[in-house]
Amino acid sequence: MTTAFSSPTLWVITGATAVGKTDYAIKVAQRHQTCIISADSRQFYKEMKIGTASPTLEELAAVPHYFVGNLSIHDYYNVSQFEEQVLLLLEKLFQKHDVVIMTGGSGLYIDAVCRGVDTMPDPDSEVRQRVMQLWEDEGVEALRAHLRLLDPEYCENADLANHKQMVRALEVCLQTGLPYSSFRTGSKKERPFSIVKQCLERPREELFNRINRRVDLMMEQGLLEEARSLYPHKHLNALNTVGYKELFDYFEGKLTLERAIEDIKTHTRRYAKRQMTWFKRDGEYEYVTQF
Repeated sequence: MTTAFSSPTLWVITGATAVGKTDYAIKVAQRHQTCIISADSRQFYKEMKIGTASPTLEELAAVPHYFVGNLSIHDYYNVSQFEEQVLLLLEKLFQKHDVVIMTGGSGLYIDAVCRGVDTMPDPDSEVRQRVMQLWEDEGVEALRAHLRLLDPEYCENADLANHKQMVRALEVCLQTGLPYSSFRTGSKKERPFSIVKQCLERPREELFNRINRRVDLMMEQGLLEEARSLYPHKHLNALNTVGYKELFDYFEGKLTLERAIEDIKTHTRRYAKRQMTWFKRDGEYEYVTQF
């Protein structure tokens, strides 16, 4: 895709973790003299540089980036806010660029910009704390049990293994007294720009080897020290993330360091599989294997 764009175009570049999105996106952005919007929901947090494989200083200097290190782990943030902020930013960027790149592996956040998300009321801090405390004290099954009582319709089709989605649904139920499903329309919103989508792919063994090597590199770069500095805040939602959770277990004596590192690799490979399952539901992607 090197042709000129006749209208403002958002060029989405996604794929599984460690597939090579950052390098490819920077090359595309440089070719089109444009900028990059990150759609990696963990690279938003400035305290989590190593464990999220955030772009390096050199990569950030090569092309202007947005939504990298723009939040603190203590900030409340959700996908609706991301949708709103990106759309406002795109209005400004399209005044200077025919094409803007958006890259990352968080499918929900990509879909929010491309398709829109239903407007949901934000819970107050007391409700949010109650739900998070329930999850921390009693686990995911407690979330399921409460949701089945408050919104059985949502539970029929929800991913009941995804605690983040269940936390959000339960927050809305408790805040409004209405089922979460009553706020979901599922309708696609029109956008005042064109969208092209690419999904990068590598052979399974090659991708898994890249994941394993990247985890080793993260450890060399100081992931253990980064995780140790964040351990006092492990209850925060931002830190419920592969690469940190396993090291927190090591700090608590539940795992050896060697086992924690192996678990990070295993859980990252599983995450990569879930990412590709998400993207393959969307028939609009062009799959790229040579890059």
